[in-house]
Amino acid sequence: MITPPYLLFLGDAPDPLAAKVAQGIRDWNPEAARGQLRLPGCRADMGLPDLTPAEAVAAGAKTLVIGVANRGGTISAAWKSVLVEALAAGLDLASGLHNLLRDEPELVAAAERHGRALHDVRVPTVAYPIANGKPRTGKRCLAIGTDCSIGKMYTALAMARDMAARNMKASFRATGQTGILITGDGVPLDAVVADFMAGAIEHLTPDNDPDHWDLIEGQGSLFHASYSGVTLALIHGGQPDALILCHEPTRRHMRGLPDYKLPSLEALRDLGLTMARVVNAGVAVVGISVNTAALHEEAALEYLAATEARMGLPTVDPFRQGAGRLIDALPV
Repeated sequence: MITPPYLLFLGDAPDPLAAKVAQGIRDWNPEAARGQLRLPGCRADMGLPDLTPAEAVAAGAKTLVIGVANRGGTISAAWKSVLVEALAAGLDLASGLHNLLRDEPELVAAAERHGRALHDVRVPTVAYPIANGKPRTGKRCLAIGTDCSIGKMYTALAMARDMAARNMKASFRATGQTGILITGDGVPLDAVVADFMAGAIEHLTPDNDPDHWDLIEGQGSLFHASYSGVTLALIHGGQPDALILCHEPTRRHMRGLPDYKLPSLEALRDLGLTMARVVNAGVAVVGISVNTAALHEEAALEYLAATEARMGLPTVDPFRQGAGRLIDALPV
């Protein structure tokens, strides 16, 4: 088990979105976020105390969590001396990168020398089945987006939180490293062998009470040339009864793909329904979640109202306003 509280390592993140793992932990598990560690040139800031590993240990931190999600999921050579320093100071290391801690000889040696643990979150721990597409009891909601890193996890977490406050039966189902680090459980879907990805989501969202909702953490985008496969596995494995469309209105191109513009919400709606109807003919798009973090209050409200009028669906920023209207739109 990964032991909190955490020192969040932001490294040399080139922008705040590159530190989305740290951002998610700070926003959804703030009591576990004791401080942050930034290298020169870092352009992300979680608003936490800047601590050295030794200072973090003195403040009660137990684990340094790599809070960066860079393209390809690699451990930078520039980070290694700091990670070794953290182990020597008495911190365990936890990472959700594709480049595993256990595959770095320097880190393995330092962990053994100082009696510390290395936690690789992005490693499947279950022999997942191949999907069979059979209907399951219970209900499922999946957030899909016009791009990756756009608010799909925040949407599902906000819905799960607000449904719990209403005493509704609901579970957040983590499918990526950030969600797993926040909740302590889930499927690292993009590390599952392709043939078993949809089956992993069937395993994650089994039969349940008829009035129970699984809020499935979305990944990637059907329109993203790099990450569309993981999205389709979520759709077919999740067999969603409800889809939430997610969008960020200031994004000018796909994350990491400057030659690809974001699709319209109409295109996302139509393609999402086409793919989801393969496994659930009754699926419906019930609402729109907009990440308005880059907009001031008046502009955000204007954008939400205009989008709702155009799309004919409840449109909210669930992190800023709460997810109540999305929950109200779920089918009975």
